[in-house]
Amino acid sequence: MYVRDARNREEVWLLDRIEEMGLDDAAFRSRDYVIAIDEDSNEKAGFGRIRVHKSEGTSDVCELTGIGVLSQWRAQGVGAHVIERLVTAAGDAGFEAVYSLTPEPNYLAQFGFDAVSEGDLPAPLGDRLDAKREASEGTVVPMAVAVTRFRVPDRLREAFKHATARGDGSAGEPDTTPEDFGIDSDTATYKYDTGG
Repeated sequence: MYVRDARNREEVWLLDRIEEMGLDDAAFRSRDYVIAIDEDSNEKAGFGRIRVHKSEGTSDVCELTGIGVLSQWRAQGVGAHVIERLVTAAGDAGFEAVYSLTPEPNYLAQFGFDAVSEGDLPAPLGDRLDAKREASEGTVVPMAVAVTRFRVPDRLREAFKHATARGDGSAGEPDTTPEDFGIDSDTATYKYDTGG
């Protein structure tokens, strides 16, 4: 199992999963996402994104959003490693803190995220919080973590090493990849290149 940057051709897959899970797709850009992949089956297990909010006169703000793990891959550290990859990317981009507006505050708390009062939220996130609360049926809690304080618990790190799909978990057609058709996506020169 590993986590990598999403590829342009995975945009439809991402949008379908986001819709199925009822996740936030505001300002969707597939290049902002990372995807967890099972290295044995090449099956996609989870995904997430960072969204950078730019505003005049204040520092940019980094938000963790759109985190999803397919049902057959849950409780195996997949989400933890998606979040770790995103927080690392945020730190590499110069952000000292990462925010999230989440209906699952206890999940993020295990990584070092703390609740943030609405009054302490950076300007762009106050508006986002209102929008997410309107779209959500449950509670949405603002949270933040300093990049240097983020930690993946050992139990989730170990579970990720041995993660396997549990049950079917799929409702529709199986995912196909270019490799299923004999196309090496790393060396193909254009969308329909068959190597011949």
